[in-house]
Amino acid sequence: MSRNDSDTTVYIAELISRARKAQKEAEGFSQQKVDELAAAITWEIAANDELVKELAEFSYNECRLGDVSSKIAKVSGKCRGIFYDVKNVKTVGIAEEIPERGLARISKPVGVIGSLVPSTQAEMHPVTQAIFVVKARDAIIFSPHPRGKLTTLKATNLLRSVMKKYDAPEDLFLTIEDPSVERTNELMKQCDLVIATGGQPMVRAAHSSGTPAFGVGAGNAIIVVDKTADLTDAATKIKASKTFDLAAGCSCDNSVVIHESVYMDMITEFKKIGAHLLKTEEKEKLKKAIWPDWPANHVINRDIVASPVSNIAKLAGLDVPEGTCLLLVEEDKTGEASPFSGEKMSLVTTIYKSQSIEDAIRITNENHAYSGSGHSCGIFSATPENIEKLALETYTTRVVVNQAQAATNGGSWTSGMPFAHSLGCGTWGGNGLSENIALKHYLNNTWVIREIPSFKPTDEELFSGFTPRR
Repeated sequence: MSRNDSDTTVYIAELISRARKAQKEAEGFSQQKVDELAAAITWEIAANDELVKELAEFSYNECRLGDVSSKIAKVSGKCRGIFYDVKNVKTVGIAEEIPERGLARISKPVGVIGSLVPSTQAEMHPVTQAIFVVKARDAIIFSPHPRGKLTTLKATNLLRSVMKKYDAPEDLFLTIEDPSVERTNELMKQCDLVIATGGQPMVRAAHSSGTPAFGVGAGNAIIVVDKTADLTDAATKIKASKTFDLAAGCSCDNSVVIHESVYMDMITEFKKIGAHLLKTEEKEKLKKAIWPDWPANHVINRDIVASPVSNIAKLAGLDVPEGTCLLLVEEDKTGEASPFSGEKMSLVTTIYKSQSIEDAIRITNENHAYSGSGHSCGIFSATPENIEKLALETYTTRVVVNQAQAATNGGSWTSGMPFAHSLGCGTWGGNGLSENIALKHYLNNTWVIREIPSFKPTDEELFSGFTPRR
């Protein structure tokens, strides 16, 4: 082991030791105490408008990603939603009893969590995760992206100050102040559970760390607009979804698949809301700006990520109208054949023309096979059969109906999805879960199993309705 390796191991071990000591103290907390702490985090930070604004501005100034107003909305809204979801959930002692099965479930902490924090959500992730952490009586060590390390540290210090104020150990929340790949890898080895939100290399590293891990898949949200859609409503909601935080989130609409019979009408609606359709030669300029090394690789130019349209246009050498909110690119190639079929993390949306719902499903599946498998798609439609068909025949964990995807996938006040900081994408996306990461994922369960009267059926009862082949 080299000196640097030894230093890294010791540094992380010291953080783990501090976190374990704090977590052991928290493990003795009552239900009343953890409920108080969850409320305190939400009240003292998320409900403090001045503090949220300060955190959002700090994040923007450090990371230069997205916009301040969206970051304010994320922290204040998402934290309130998560607190609402967990407020009345029992997490200490017997959490659930199923007397007819003779079962009782006892909730217990998972221990010390290692959390990988992406630069796109440096201000939101620590605060939202913190509500789950205190309810579950865990501790957490954040490993931020280097681009967002000061924001994550600021958020962590806010959480520590709340713990101090409410008589809880501050070391329930720690952060790697000078992050590196080596330190992140060591954290994943030494902690009890990894929650990895970020680029696919880090998610893969989490799954191969030898520690239990929840990794989330890449986004490439696709929305279908069929011939029965309310086009004005669709354009308005797609704009809201795509432009929120300047497309920093994984659920913004990367592609829109439009039925050919309403294609031109939808383009008109897009223009009304400030979208600009690029010409063929402009599209080529944009492609070179977003993927400088394509086709050798499909790595996105970080300077266009969550960046204003004006900056993207400048980098690509484009002249776009004043007030343009997003750029539209027409495409007929899917999957590997065109990088525009994948996630762009920018105010660029690819539009496709489809001949039928079957054709729209084909485009969606071919694009997801290339980028964003399992994450999400959606549809604007007044035809229940089309909605059901899309849900049945795509390989996605979320199908959003007549709503803005970015505002819905991770939980909203107008849908039943749980509020979450990270979205599992199932085995399609290389993940172990196909749902939103929620409080239950921060908990271990002990099942108490009592004897009940036998419910073993006879073979006649068991095989009722089945006719063996002769």
